[in-house]
Amino acid sequence: QVRLEESGGGLAQPGGSLTLSCSTSGSIFRFNSMGWYRQAPGKQREFVAAIIRGVRPHYADSVKGRFTISKDNVKNTIYLQMNNLEPEDTAVYYCKAVPLGGEDSWGQGTQVTVSS
Repeated sequence: QVRLEESGGGLAQPGGSLTLSCSTSGSIFRFNSMGWYRQAPGKQREFVAAIIRGVRPHYADSVKGRFTISKDNVKNTIYLQMNNLEPEDTAVYYCKAVPLGGEDSWGQGTQVTVSS
């Protein structure tokens, strides 16, 4: 059973920054990809960013140039640096891990609210 634990959510003003973290039990190398999704009230969960084995990070068009995904192989953690936040970024952010074999795993989510 893969355990993913997100942290770092909170309240930010428009134009502000937040950094989300997602730590996993065990080695991060067992995953083919890890990434972030978000779900705003009344909307479907949507892709935000992902680190995929062997390729460059992928981003949703809505966050390109503002968000940066990264990973720390020693800490078995991925991060989402979110800059120039907009009210439209308000959502619950979920970490997702896609293993080399087996089912995908999701974290419990962390709330991000962008408001003045």
